[in-house]
Formats: sequence, C-alpha cells, structure tokens
Amino acid sequence: MTDTMIVELGLQAMTIAAKMAAPVLLTALGVGFAISLFQSVTQIQEATLAFVPKAAACGAALLFSGNWMLHEMISYTEQLFAKLPQLLS
Repeated sequence: MTDTMIVELGLQAMTIAAKMAAPVLLTALGVGFAISLFQSVTQIQEATLAFVPKAAACGAALLFSGNWMLHEMISYTEQLFAKLPQLLS
C-alpha cells in the first residue's frame, strides 16, 4: 500500500462524505436564509420559527435524497471492496 493509494482513499472518503451531507446542508442553508430574511422584514424574533421549518425541510431532503444517498454509499462500498486485494498486497 503506497502513500498515493492512501491519499486517494482519503480523497474518495471525503468526497463521498461531502456528497452525502450536501442535500441536507444546502436545504438547511436555504430555509435558514429564507426564515432569517422573513424575520428581519417582519421583526419577529422567535426561535421556534427558525427551528421547526428547518427541521421539517431537512427531513424532507433526507426523504427525497435518501435513495440516491443509499445507492452512492453502496457503489462506494463495492468499489472499496473491489480494491481490497490491491490495497493488501
């Protein structure tokens, strides 16, 4: 196992982690921005007004992107297991 293989595995792991986190994080970012804009326009400062829609939107993002996430993780795991003989030699 060379240092290049280790760096490649680390890069792939970080890439898949970013791909898995992106739908939820981008949804939370968009909803949080919209709620903050609404709160600043209407001067309503309520903590639950920011939390509840963000939690619901993140749940919906997980519901809609969960199948894609599962397929990506299965694909990554299969590729990793296929590389295992090369990594051990």
